[in-house]
Amino acid sequence: MISERGGELERNMGRGTGVSFEGKVAVVTGAGRGLGRAYALELARRGAKVVVNDPGIARDGTGGEDTSSAESVAREIRSLGGEAVANFDSVSTQAGGKAIVEKAVEAFGRIDILINNAGILRDKTLINLEPDSWDAVIGVHLTGTYNVTRPAFAVMKEQGYGRIVVTTSSAGLFGNFGQTNYAAAKMGVVGFMNALKLEGAKYNILVNAVSPMAATRLTQDLLPEPLLSALKPEYVAPIVLFLCSEECRTSGGIYLAGAGYFARAGIVTGRGVVLGGGSRTPTVEEVAENWDGINSMEGAREFPDAPSSMEPMLRLLKEASQK
Repeated sequence: MISERGGELERNMGRGTGVSFEGKVAVVTGAGRGLGRAYALELARRGAKVVVNDPGIARDGTGGEDTSSAESVAREIRSLGGEAVANFDSVSTQAGGKAIVEKAVEAFGRIDILINNAGILRDKTLINLEPDSWDAVIGVHLTGTYNVTRPAFAVMKEQGYGRIVVTTSSAGLFGNFGQTNYAAAKMGVVGFMNALKLEGAKYNILVNAVSPMAATRLTQDLLPEPLLSALKPEYVAPIVLFLCSEECRTSGGIYLAGAGYFARAGIVTGRGVVLGGGSRTPTVEEVAENWDGINSMEGAREFPDAPSSMEPMLRLLKEASQK
């Protein structure tokens, strides 16, 4: 059965569009449902050949080997004139990540786009969070991003072209009760992205992060119904596809997306203060006395890498030494 979204796909398949993915090969993990499905369908609508990855696991990462969801999306794309193959490997193992990328190369000869979307939830407060639930969530979100991105990056490097999107979350960027495992993983992928953007720069490989808010299996019992109805996965897809496009020139960005709302988030550093002038150890009392200045975000700045983030400290040290 073709959904309303599928009908739109059929109407637009092969039609010229402003942003096209003709000739491009995309891998979308966790693409059997929700956000991943929306990304895969829109990429196909705009001409991409798509590897639809989904091992068919439950929301908490249990089960597996249910090939119906990934195959259903791939079949829908093919039935409407697009090119797609299904893949059922888990991102949580190195072998699985390698197999996903090999599927793209074997089926279509290359990989231009990787959207790391696969995810699970095992929410518990820290005291009740057993090691297996910590490991499972870190294994899919953070280690899984590494497992697929590493072999994909190698292919992209040889091609001299690539677009990689990792999936972070407001839980990681800002915190959320009962999600220490999920939040740690989601902030971890931001650090992963921050370093990889530097490695990819000279190979025309752009790496960005999206923090989506959408009505999916992971959020259906966390958000009120009126809000869920406004949070269709399709509303997130436009910014993700832009980040995957040739038109995109940005790398290292973090973008919030949901209900048609899009915004950039940033990690910023306040101006800071220098205590002791770099020539003596500051006292705890000095820290206490200058806490307002230390804690102030007035004049906060972003920095493109770790070395540049030292500039305010070095400048203030220089100023202190000249007094």
